[in-house]
Amino acid sequence: MAAGEQVASGGAFAPLRERVFRQIWIASLLSNFGQLFLGVGAAWEMTRLSDSPTMVALVQTALMIPLMFVTLPAGAIADMFDRRKIAMSGLGFSSVAAAVLTAVSFLGLTTPWVLLVFCSLIGAGVALYSPSWQASIPEQVSRENLPAAVALGTISYNVARSFGPALGGVIVLAAGAKAVFGLTSLLYLPLLFAFFLWRRRHTPSRLPPERIDRAMIGGARYALHSPGIRTALTRILIFGLTTATAVALAPLVAKNMLQGDAAIFGILLGSQGVGAVLGALFVSDIKRRISTEGAVRIFAVGSGAALVMIGLSHNLFLTCAAFFVIGACNILTVAILNVSVQLSAPRWVAARALSLYSSAITMGIGVGAWAWGEFAGAFDVSTAFVASGIATAATALVGFLLPLISDDGDTSIVEIGYEPEAALGLTLRSGPIVIEVEYDVDPDRAREFYATMMKLQRVRKRIGGFDWTIARDVENPALWTERYYCPTWGDYLRMRDRYSQADFQIQAEADSFNRRSSGRRVTRRLERPFGSVRWKAESYDPRQETIGYLGP
Repeated sequence: MAAGEQVASGGAFAPLRERVFRQIWIASLLSNFGQLFLGVGAAWEMTRLSDSPTMVALVQTALMIPLMFVTLPAGAIADMFDRRKIAMSGLGFSSVAAAVLTAVSFLGLTTPWVLLVFCSLIGAGVALYSPSWQASIPEQVSRENLPAAVALGTISYNVARSFGPALGGVIVLAAGAKAVFGLTSLLYLPLLFAFFLWRRRHTPSRLPPERIDRAMIGGARYALHSPGIRTALTRILIFGLTTATAVALAPLVAKNMLQGDAAIFGILLGSQGVGAVLGALFVSDIKRRISTEGAVRIFAVGSGAALVMIGLSHNLFLTCAAFFVIGACNILTVAILNVSVQLSAPRWVAARALSLYSSAITMGIGVGAWAWGEFAGAFDVSTAFVASGIATAATALVGFLLPLISDDGDTSIVEIGYEPEAALGLTLRSGPIVIEVEYDVDPDRAREFYATMMKLQRVRKRIGGFDWTIARDVENPALWTERYYCPTWGDYLRMRDRYSQADFQIQAEADSFNRRSSGRRVTRRLERPFGSVRWKAESYDPRQETIGYLGP
């Protein structure tokens, strides 16, 4: 308990005492410099290739779109296989894509669309890496250090953002965008090497990996039926949509409103990064002192006011101050909601939950960047920032309709300890499997029981059950039957491995209504049992002597 108190009272850097996390964190700082160099170089190169505000804003969209479409399958892959190897694969792909972009630039073949394509490819590698890295943080630090470790992950990015954009702008002015692209490729390599040195203990599941499509559906279903995760995803999506102007239109603020160059653009992003670094240091304290909902509302109003200031200011100092405030408010919002998702998701689905979180924020920023770019093209950059600020401040009202849930209970996995007996010769692909659970409940407690079963419904659905129903016997009102199905026998066995302590508490609450001394009655049936019976009654059955004669 003392360790937890240390983190809450000022242990923001406590996770750096743990060797593996420290090595990867330091290497990630260098890779973040490379990623930010790429953003600055690509955005400024686009201002040279095109005068369209939309095309400039699409640089951020191109970097973010892969996080929308690649991150969810990447999260599923990270949950199914060794997260260390998946992270290395993503980093290697980004490094190679940046190297090819460098070669294309030196050959003078860069066009606006070629630039956007390579930004998307580099972003795809980062999207493959990101869920594996985030989901592996709890394996590198103790649980009490997890909020601080998540905050340090954001600090790593924002330390680089504090100096990286300005330094990237200087490199662009001195050597051109092509030098920035080459440096980006090189700076991914230290992080790749750090993951290579990590001797992670990968414990394979006792069951074969799921199919990728089912793994993705399973992750999405878990988030959909987990109130805490579902609300956090919705809120961060809305926040990203409204605040996207801060990154997407920053080059035009520097060039048009402040009459500056790439160095001024870098200074603006650096101011935002400094605010983010200082804000991230207080994540643990804020979570201890303020509710998640209250903090998110405060930061929405703060971000909105800062965006309005940017839209009205033509002074470098005031604009930098506003970017500083946006950096602090944005990173605190992102980090606090990230911690909520981390603590709400059990380990079997952690990477998928975090990939959905990354997809939500990047979808918000990516779509918002395009929309605000169009808005700025139709009106002007100043009006776009003022409108964005008003919309961001208004998101504080969303909390009245979708309040955040800070705790979904204990997500540690429960070992059931026994296997269902199957007399049929089932394989993992046999199915569908229909499960029915019968309860004998005092009719006077029917309303209480029904309310508990509505909570159990969410449990079954988020860990793999489909078409859940609850039915009451019309002749004997005391009898209730819960019914759901799993696509295959393998899916059912995986479902049994996914119950958390919080899930078992809800099951125990439902069991407390059951009056049978023998407990609830569970039946498992193979639906449409093709292959488990013989074509003809008179055909030879080699199992006849041991299990009896089977009819058609």
